[in-house]
Amino acid sequence: NRKSNAFISVDLGAITETLFESELFGHVKGAFTDARQDKAGRFEIASGGTIFLDEVGNLTLPLQAKLLTVLQQRVIQPVGSGKTIAVDVRLISATNLSIHEMTAGRKFRQDLLYRLNTVELRIPSLRERSEDIPLLADHFLHVYGKKYKRLGMKIDKAVMIKMKKYHWPGNIRELQHAIERAVILNEDRIIRNAELVVGSN
Repeated sequence: NRKSNAFISVDLGAITETLFESELFGHVKGAFTDARQDKAGRFEIASGGTIFLDEVGNLTLPLQAKLLTVLQQRVIQPVGSGKTIAVDVRLISATNLSIHEMTAGRKFRQDLLYRLNTVELRIPSLRERSEDIPLLADHFLHVYGKKYKRLGMKIDKAVMIKMKKYHWPGNIRELQHAIERAVILNEDRIIRNAELVVGSN
């Protein structure tokens, strides 16, 4: 029912603690030095649609408490305002950290986890699904082949075997950047030098 409405993505790892409330809940003119006009927060913009909170495991405990309050009450209060605004969002969150271990270690609030974790989808790391590597590599070859005007590049079978055996600690982002590097540095249309892709590992 929300598929045609707003989809707002927020990288929580890139928002400083001091800007958290302003970015997510908005602010009114004059709330702080640089607040020259009213600004709607991400939750208000996403209302009626979906908000995606990436890297939610990076939030400090005080920020987790503020997020929990909004999720429980379904209202936000812009910084510097005495009024609250009702919001209706579908919330999707993601983290590459072990959120259950963090909860056990009291680094992530258990009550917030319960709020977030209605449905949990675990995406296996790239090394757990090596059969996806050729598909992803072909996709990135096309993307960067087009970007750098080197369409039609291929990966040698021996290099692909090494890629499938490599453990990819950086997951898909590492693969993406490895393919980009190989497209830039390779001298012909077939990538035969495995070190262009997986380094010396």
